[in-house]
Amino acid sequence: MRIDLHCHSTASDGTDTPAELVRNAAAAGLDVVALTDHDTTRGHAEAIAALPSGLTLVTGAELSCRIGGVGMHMLAYLFDPEEPALLAERELVRDDRVPRARAMVAKLNELGVPVAWEQVARIAGEGSVGRPHVAAALVELGVVPTVGDAFTQDWLADGGRAYAEKHETDPFEAIRLVKGAGGVTVFAHPAADKRGRTVPESVIAELSAAGLDGIEVDHMDHDADTRGRLRGLAKDLGLLVTGSSDYHGSRKTCELGEYTTDPEVYAEITRRATGAFPVPGTGGA
Repeated sequence: MRIDLHCHSTASDGTDTPAELVRNAAAAGLDVVALTDHDTTRGHAEAIAALPSGLTLVTGAELSCRIGGVGMHMLAYLFDPEEPALLAERELVRDDRVPRARAMVAKLNELGVPVAWEQVARIAGEGSVGRPHVAAALVELGVVPTVGDAFTQDWLADGGRAYAEKHETDPFEAIRLVKGAGGVTVFAHPAADKRGRTVPESVIAELSAAGLDGIEVDHMDHDADTRGRLRGLAKDLGLLVTGSSDYHGSRKTCELGEYTTDPEVYAEITRRATGAFPVPGTGGA
């Protein structure tokens, strides 16, 4: 059983539509795929409508959080998308994405980069605009060779020359809200230091005590030593260990199913969730 619990679509910063994502997941030999767009569940209905037979969809979102000046992402699975408190917080984060992206464009212009808001908006399309869309604009302009190369102190990394802040949820509050909506929380790529500063292990321990369910260990941004260290930490804290591709279509080099989650861990996630349930495919539209 092959399970990938972290994927993005055009509802945020991926390049596959939700329908294309589930079809590509089935073609890649996955049995279970999670749609976890940034701060939105807008792609879920399309993905469910197109879900092929033999593929199960886990509905979720990747929540933008910040603690002690360090940005982090919280994967939330199988929560009730209409629960008012969590919905209001997601909308607050999502609504702040446009002024934040405009601020980054302005900073880039001050640095002499001729990026335009219209270019970023075109790249984002109907998706929830974010830094990867600004990064893609830099690639189009030949400023950097890849989207990943834009996430440095020279450009868009936390604290970088063109970085701008947005509203981000305190992770302890995120855990409380997701739990209140019947969902399960997993700290995404917790040691991805190429993206900038990371949360200390002492804070992960505090999050665990506050109800965090797991950490994403097997991920393209973690080398073998890091994965081993995180597995040990998860064991010490009693946290679930997941593996995921963090697939973004052509915007990143990772492939669907590049890293996967153990079926027993997946079963435990579904056991803990009360807000929603995995959706089995019925043939798609």
